[in-house]
Amino acid sequence: MTTESLPLASPVEAEEPFQTGRVLSIVGGHFTHDTYSAFVAPLLPLLIEKLSLSLTLAGGLAAFTQLPAILNPFIGYLADRISLRYFVILAPAVTATLISLMGLAPNYPMLAILLLVTGVSVAAFHAPAPAMIARISGKEVGKGMSLFMAGGELGRTVGPLLAVWAVSTWTLDGFYRVVIFGWAASAVLYWRLHDIPARPERRQSVRAMLPAARRLFLPLLGIVFPRAFLLAALSVYLPTFMSQRGAGLWLAGASLSIYELAGVVGALAGGTLSDRLGRKTILLVGIASSALLMLVFLQTRGWLLGPVLLVLGFTALSTTPVMLAVVQEQMPHNRALANGVYLAISFLTRPLVVLLIGIVGDQFGLTAAYYGSAAIALLALPAVLYLPASATPSPIHD
Repeated sequence: MTTESLPLASPVEAEEPFQTGRVLSIVGGHFTHDTYSAFVAPLLPLLIEKLSLSLTLAGGLAAFTQLPAILNPFIGYLADRISLRYFVILAPAVTATLISLMGLAPNYPMLAILLLVTGVSVAAFHAPAPAMIARISGKEVGKGMSLFMAGGELGRTVGPLLAVWAVSTWTLDGFYRVVIFGWAASAVLYWRLHDIPARPERRQSVRAMLPAARRLFLPLLGIVFPRAFLLAALSVYLPTFMSQRGAGLWLAGASLSIYELAGVVGALAGGTLSDRLGRKTILLVGIASSALLMLVFLQTRGWLLGPVLLVLGFTALSTTPVMLAVVQEQMPHNRALANGVYLAISFLTRPLVVLLIGIVGDQFGLTAAYYGSAAIALLALPAVLYLPASATPSPIHD
């Protein structure tokens, strides 16, 4: 069987128009959901004071929300076979309820349990949601993924601001009042999405999907791992890097905001352009240009840092929705499972990469780590060429 004859999408789905209203409903749900998941970091200082936590214990709280991401493949498997729409519909309300109760947690174990269950809710949303977006995006899967990713990025930008406002207005004990937005989001999602078919029209067994999975995930791993070095260097260590260069606290923090906001625009553009120019083209251009722009950034001083960071953020984060679109198109009959596997790979890769960059930074300085991250990111380019050839939905021939 040639790559051109691989079953990439249901003919019914490929012929359906882009359902703007429903797509935007899920994007709004993603925005609301990720707004709540971004509450933890800004509330840490207050939780440390209230519960007398050490920095080690406080840092461990983030691990409790991330650990359930290992369940993503299993959650995706269930979502393909039970009812993926209710995973997406209920998650904003569940996550909002659990996060809003953090201020009432009487001790560390109770707070850890809340965040662990929150992590399950986060995984339950992110594994099937892209599959639902793909189902209602017709031939414009890249555009749907771009909007989906942009909604999440905006939520993570707004979340800390809303958390600080709420705790300043109601104190930590009254923080539970913010739950209303999550409940409202789930109510809207139920109204808009409850009649979408819950399962793919044709579903494959896990055994039947293995050949296609190997063709997809082996090169995808070759993209995710090298690319993670550049993304982690910027998203985790950028304020520290700027501080070491002599930037003040405000400028160091602002640099990350500039990068993230540019990433929202990049996420919007990347998937949409890939619908027209091809997935591989956008991946090759995005990865190569972001690595080269990292080198430009390292040589830049003064006011030019801002414009360079804008372009770097745009290119670096433009490829994420493209990879989501590739996963959805290549595994149309097990979309949520495939997305769960992709998320698990990303989850397992990121902590290792962050640790490696930190080790290099301690030994040789962050500048050397940044140069190395840019070079390693370029190693993803050959893997892009080995992705399954066709990324355009084609009919299934029985």
